[in-house]
Amino acid sequence: MNELYLENTPIAYYIDDTANKDWVVFLHAAFVDHRMFQKQFEHFVGKFNVLAVDILGHGKSTKAGKSDSIEKMSFWINQIFEKHNIKAAHFVGVSLGAVFIQDFANRYESKVLSLACFGGYDINNFDIRKQNFNSKKQMKMMIKAIFSIKWFAKANKKISAYTSEAQEEFYNLNIQFQKKSFKYLAKLKNLINKFPNRQRQYKLLVGCGQYDLPMEIEIVNEWAEREHCDKVILQGAGHCVNMDKPKEFNFCLENFLS
Repeated sequence: MNELYLENTPIAYYIDDTANKDWVVFLHAAFVDHRMFQKQFEHFVGKFNVLAVDILGHGKSTKAGKSDSIEKMSFWINQIFEKHNIKAAHFVGVSLGAVFIQDFANRYESKVLSLACFGGYDINNFDIRKQNFNSKKQMKMMIKAIFSIKWFAKANKKISAYTSEAQEEFYNLNIQFQKKSFKYLAKLKNLINKFPNRQRQYKLLVGCGQYDLPMEIEIVNEWAEREHCDKVILQGAGHCVNMDKPKEFNFCLENFLS
């Protein structure tokens, strides 16, 4: 994977275009970066062209200007598409990443071959009451981060992953998250229920882990029923399913993409 930077933006991205086949775009969860997909890169590079992006405020996408906002992520991803002549792609998002791949689909539907959303929610049909419930829990976590990122990461890894190996991997990425980047996440609310529901012109897969929060499992089940789309509840996994059960995740994703 080659590390590149998008000109005149703070965005770092990683690309492998040696497969000469369809593109797959990976967007990561909050507080970590593209490296959470390392086991997916090992599996999919060579089978697909692969693009991974560090979301604003994460990884190496931190040198932001005053006008840079997380609301621009879809626009920046589209700029990467234009730079590399990517006509359309499959999108895979975990947690926060699932928000941005949906926002991209809202704005650039013709460039989407499919969406695979794990540990996420339907941003065009989201119950604000559930959002407020989640926000209260997230605020308690943020308070930990004010005092210590390590303290925050230690608590966050137990929410974000289920297996001890995945928790350790998540923690080692999370402790590199910078406190100043919390401000970017405040704009996420501006992407919720912004676009009307419409018939999707691409395939959709929604899923989460068996040990994710009960509310997330409820959201995934309701989403799949409402849209009559593919669904998977990955056994033995928590919120970041791709880190907890990488082999099973890769098999599930490859089956969906093919």
